[in-house]
Amino acid sequence: MSALLPGSTIGILGGGQLGRMTAMAARSLGYRVQVMDPDPSCPARFVVDACFEGAWDDARAAADLARGSDVVTLEIEQVSLACLEAAAKFAPVRPGREMLRIIQDRILQKTWLSENGFPVGEFRPIQSETDLQNAAIALGGRLFVKSARGGYDGRSQAKIGFGESAHSGQAEVAETWKLLGERPAIAEKALDLDREISVMVARAPNGETKSFPAATNHHERQILAWSVIPSSIPASLEEKAQRLARSIADKMHLEGILAVEMFVTRDDRLLVNELAPRPHNSYHASERACVTSQFEQMVRAVCDLPLGDTSVVVPAAIVNLLGDLWLDQQPRFDQALRVPGVRLHLYEKHQPRKGRKMGHLSAVGKTPEEAVQRVLEAKDLL
Repeated sequence: MSALLPGSTIGILGGGQLGRMTAMAARSLGYRVQVMDPDPSCPARFVVDACFEGAWDDARAAADLARGSDVVTLEIEQVSLACLEAAAKFAPVRPGREMLRIIQDRILQKTWLSENGFPVGEFRPIQSETDLQNAAIALGGRLFVKSARGGYDGRSQAKIGFGESAHSGQAEVAETWKLLGERPAIAEKALDLDREISVMVARAPNGETKSFPAATNHHERQILAWSVIPSSIPASLEEKAQRLARSIADKMHLEGILAVEMFVTRDDRLLVNELAPRPHNSYHASERACVTSQFEQMVRAVCDLPLGDTSVVVPAAIVNLLGDLWLDQQPRFDQALRVPGVRLHLYEKHQPRKGRKMGHLSAVGKTPEEAVQRVLEAKDLL
């Protein structure tokens, strides 16, 4: 396998903030970049060489992107398999079709993990309201229900059995089934969690594999609120998480990067939650914390370059800035930037909406705890 050297063109399916930040890393390395996105004014539009307008199932636009690219990758897993197949006729697509086929469907994904011996929490595939009624009983009454396809940041997800009685009645189940559009879903047993972590792993076509130190993640309303690298989990658990992420990457024959979201339970079990074959919100702090950012590592991986050093240079944390902050007044970024070690990262999205990720703040500190304290202090000053 020969490396694609700087001067080559990288095509990215998706031009959101992840595509934008990947493109900026690629341009620093000397690559040309073009993207495909449904929005001609997407965040990546202003930092790339070309932007092809096309929906996530527009195979013709994906082919047009690939014709002028030396390699094609992605920043969103909702791209249709038809797009990947069309692009693959003109350039290598990394990660590939089979990996996306499994990850795009939560039922397939969780089943694949379970069948291949990777630890997951109890779950049930849901095809009907009756399935959901049975799952609520089998899983102990408290469960999370997620649409099998699509949905992120808490969208197309619901909880059952978290009311005062902590038991799920038929009416609540029926309401949840309607809320999720009466479509295939997955029901997962609620777990007694100590924390949530993630591990980002990169694997090049030549087989070289490297993973980043685990990040600790804190969610609010099922949306990532803040994240910090490194995690403060015990060394034995860190080693286990690293082995688990690398094993999944190898088994899936990953070419690119893969974020493995994991649960740490109060009885010290480590369970896989979900997989994301792209840059991940929980590793935005890698730009500050690590020798190599997740974005540069993705470029290295898909271009078959030697993978970068993932060592932590300094602890760093990020906090997401949602559109809610803009609804009443312009955020006071001048005040937030008074906090030592804080930087501002905006995605050039022009329409703030409730729950929409508009940017993030990052901060470094002597310890992970100090980095988190600083970035949360800065957000409070907005």
